[in-house]
Amino acid sequence: MTTHDPEKPAAGSASSFEAKDCSEVLGRVFFFLDNELDQADCAEIQHHLDECGPCLARYDLERTVKSLVARSCSEVAPEGLRQRVMLSIRQVQVEITRQD
Repeated sequence: MTTHDPEKPAAGSASSFEAKDCSEVLGRVFFFLDNELDQADCAEIQHHLDECGPCLARYDLERTVKSLVARSCSEVAPEGLRQRVMLSIRQVQVEITRQD
């Protein structure tokens, strides 16, 4: 089992590889939490989390924060704001389509 701090790479080539893995995993952890990765990427991240205690701890923290925010944010945006945001999104979509 890997026991290193993903924020502080240890000396040696193997440790540098592990640190790179940690930074990649932590960079994709939000996508993993939101089920936005394909099955192969999920398996890769899950394998890393199973082997790396520090990354698993960070994942658990992010999952807990996400859960708390979801439970705390029960307010709905006012309809006028929602309409303005949707209009802005459509305008950006049209601009992107025109550029292509």
